[in-house]
Amino acid sequence: MRGHDWSWLHPVIICVIIAAVAYAMFNFGSVKRLVVGKPMRTRDLRESRNLLVWWMALPVLSADLYSSVAYGPEAGITELAGLGENAKWLILPITAMTVLLLIILITSYIMGVIAYPNGGGAYAISKDNFQRAWVPLLAASALMVDYVLTVAVSVASGIQNLASSYPVLQGHETSLSLLCVLIILLVNLRGISESSKVFAYPTYVFMACMLLMIGVGFWDELRHGFVQPHTPPFGVVPQGLTLMLLLKAFSSACSALTGVETISNAVPIFREGKNGAIKAYIALGLITGVTLLGFAYHLYVKGISVNPNNTMLSQLAEGYFGHGFMYQFIMWSTLVVLILAANSTFTGFPQVAALLATDGYLPRALRLRGDRLGYSNGMIVLAALASLLIEIFHAQTNNLIPLYAIGVFVAFTVAQLGLIKRWARVKGRLWRLKAGINAFGAFITALVSVIFAVTKFTSGAWIVLVVIPLMIYLAMKVHRHYQDVADELRIDLKVDRPQQHRIVSVVLVSGIHRVVLDTISFAMSSTPNVLALYIGFDDESIEKMEEKWEAWGNPCRLVTVKSEYRSLLQPLSKFIRRLETYEGGKPDHIQLFIAQFVPKKWWHNLLHNQTSLLIRAWMLRHKDVVVTTVPYHLKK
Repeated sequence: MRGHDWSWLHPVIICVIIAAVAYAMFNFGSVKRLVVGKPMRTRDLRESRNLLVWWMALPVLSADLYSSVAYGPEAGITELAGLGENAKWLILPITAMTVLLLIILITSYIMGVIAYPNGGGAYAISKDNFQRAWVPLLAASALMVDYVLTVAVSVASGIQNLASSYPVLQGHETSLSLLCVLIILLVNLRGISESSKVFAYPTYVFMACMLLMIGVGFWDELRHGFVQPHTPPFGVVPQGLTLMLLLKAFSSACSALTGVETISNAVPIFREGKNGAIKAYIALGLITGVTLLGFAYHLYVKGISVNPNNTMLSQLAEGYFGHGFMYQFIMWSTLVVLILAANSTFTGFPQVAALLATDGYLPRALRLRGDRLGYSNGMIVLAALASLLIEIFHAQTNNLIPLYAIGVFVAFTVAQLGLIKRWARVKGRLWRLKAGINAFGAFITALVSVIFAVTKFTSGAWIVLVVIPLMIYLAMKVHRHYQDVADELRIDLKVDRPQQHRIVSVVLVSGIHRVVLDTISFAMSSTPNVLALYIGFDDESIEKMEEKWEAWGNPCRLVTVKSEYRSLLQPLSKFIRRLETYEGGKPDHIQLFIAQFVPKKWWHNLLHNQTSLLIRAWMLRHKDVVVTTVPYHLKK
């Protein structure tokens, strides 16, 4: 039986999208209210109802970190899979070292939260402790690259797993991934409290599933023994194991640590302030550490092998629950949390971007809060960049993963070096111990960054190593531009005073009707020196205009210009230049009045050309021309 022909669906969807975009353009306010919600006042920013208690902020900000426990241990042991059965026990020390590094990182970031309670994470720490601007920019650029990759990798990975379970979705991974990014963006645009209501509970469900599976594993081992027939030997050094291979496996396992910095970047969203962030860090460290160790231990006891067609998590869940409801539930919760892992970056990325914009290293629009008091522009930029990556790589994570995690470990290193300088500067109680912890953490994270860069260089890591310096360079150029603008606009309050200019007003007319009547009346009310300019395309239209103007009583001087090429912009610019030269040799200010229809209904805009918009944009090239739009509201 032949399947249904769905070829007609794509053009229909395109037409619906075009109609929706057209409606949104002319009814932006109502569409925005529907999508984003009612705007909030600035003073609502610090109201407790718009902030999150720590246990609600925890799943929102930790989805990135905690979701990676599903593949972190597997990523580490995959590097050693070629060494055979004797290498399987190495998953235990590799995971233990990963958890130790997690403890060091969380301890370091708790210190950072205490020292910098306004958020910002690695950028705020490095900015306060390094004089050279490129150091904090290095931390911020690395974090922002990692945030973008987190969204792309998490969403694409979740959709790929879903498509592998449901073949009907295969071939549509890119579209589905872009749709997921759009949904996450829209929910976050409605505000942090709104997104927490949507995204918090699935993360808690996944946490419960992982802890349940670990508990079931211990119950299974109590009944069948902690050494089972499939348990590989412990402590045997496999043939072919090298230090570089072991470090490569450790660095791959450390992919489970991406997202640690998110809480420190988003301290302002906690209702309890820095105390709430500290509680969230402690809870996150405990549950993530227990999950990583328990998961890795059960993988070892069961002797789970690396299978490219079946994840180790899937194999372990299948061993405990078969293919029943619980197995399906765990797999679905894993897929959901992988997609939602992208959500936490929609809090961290805009916060970092806003800090950089406030300091003049990014466009200032990124520091503006939207209607729901979130950094909406930063969220949109993040979604756009992640969508671009998904489109370029066709939602295939194999090419994205080598780029992943390098940035976050570079930021870790810079942040901890900054904390070392801070402890040495401010001293205080136990400052040597704090500096020692940060020094050890900086050494480990720097080592992991180098290993990542070396071992993954040819697989695509070189892209990140190029992009980060490029971002630093562009940020410095943006900062220089803002400084140049400030220097040029600065005035001496004792010398510079407002001066009166001689203004010539030009009214662009297309005929004699009520719109022209209102526009000329307004122009003559603001300045006595008014010219009316008519641009005709032939001699006949010009003669008719001059006759009507004389019959109208010559309310002001009329100048006619013939445009043989049926263009308005070139003759208008030429007339403006002649007028500037004519008026006294020294260019003075010219005020150009343009009438614009304002239709009663949105679709009426499609029936009128938008010449006034084009003229306003064109006139920006004339520095001494002021364009004034006189609207005329149609009643029918």
